[in-house]
Amino acid sequence: MAETEEKKGNSIIETIKTVVYALLIAGVFRTLFFQPFWIPSGSMKQTLLIGDFLFVNKMAYGYSYASCPSIILPNFGINIDAKNICGFLDGDNTRIWGGEPERGDVVVFRHPVSGRDYIKRLIGLPGDKIQITDGQIILNDTPVPQVDDGTFEEIYARQGSQGLLPACANGAVGQGGVCVKERAIETLPNGVSYPVLNIRGQASDRTGVYTVPEGHYFFMGDNRDNSSDSRLVQVAGGVGYVPYENLIGRADLIMFSSAGRSMLAFWTWRGDRFFKGVE
Repeated sequence: MAETEEKKGNSIIETIKTVVYALLIAGVFRTLFFQPFWIPSGSMKQTLLIGDFLFVNKMAYGYSYASCPSIILPNFGINIDAKNICGFLDGDNTRIWGGEPERGDVVVFRHPVSGRDYIKRLIGLPGDKIQITDGQIILNDTPVPQVDDGTFEEIYARQGSQGLLPACANGAVGQGGVCVKERAIETLPNGVSYPVLNIRGQASDRTGVYTVPEGHYFFMGDNRDNSSDSRLVQVAGGVGYVPYENLIGRADLIMFSSAGRSMLAFWTWRGDRFFKGVE
């Protein structure tokens, strides 16, 4: 009897060890190589859709404190910030084995104020002067060309786990109606092209001149009228300029995509977005 209980005790201990080792390995893999990222909002449509599941390449730009994950489990009262784990790498806006991001990269970064993970497109490099005039980027006094590319259409319905409703250029279409946005192809000076969406004229379509500080970057969402990004420099809690050390990695590949409220609802997966490159 005692021997049986001893075996049970050993079995439990071995199971706990296995779980702990698995979590450690997963943590190291997530910290050093690839971080899973679930697209929660429509700020990067049509490049990224709500419900896209992708892996972020952390090797692209090297490592900083932001490479460590924040562990936030509000239901359990757990809120461990990345700085509490990798704070020894914080403070000098540099990176270990650092690589320089390129204009046009789709980047996951740590919000300079809230500490949350954001994903946007890199538009401005250190020293750049940027202004938005009638929805067009003026980069270092030169307009970034946009070519009309028709429209982007989607069904007006709640999307993702947050149940977000899309904004439409064609007004209130009603549940189940076709929601339309104007689309153009924008091409940066280094030749990177991508679609940008427009809903209506608004304040963020007309800005003053931003000068990107050294060691910082300027980001914008492709869904221009539905993106909280670096245009909010003077707004409390806005993204503003993002420090080099806050970059987490580059989005390279969409693994799969769910049009439903949960990634587990496999019957809502989008078959045309499996292993799709991010451009």
